[in-house]
Amino acid sequence: MTTANQAYRQVANSPAARQAAETAKSIGEEVSDFASVVSRKAGKQFDRAKDRAADLYEEAHEATVPNPHISLAVALGLGFLLGAILVGRR
Repeated sequence: MTTANQAYRQVANSPAARQAAETAKSIGEEVSDFASVVSRKAGKQFDRAKDRAADLYEEAHEATVPNPHISLAVALGLGFLLGAILVGRR
């Protein structure tokens, strides 16, 4: 009669177990490669978005410095419209 420990060793050393281990290792490597590619692409997109936001901030700052009264009027108008839309939803 085989013990549980012997049965485990027999199963663990079987060709099917070795094939399963190789397949799991291969899948793990593929997932790791995919995660690296996605991470690299996400980092590039984040950098692009950060640069674009900085550019837009600079453009808005340059437009508001010479015309502070117009900028204030536009901000008040947008605030009024946003408030009217949000109150209208109730």
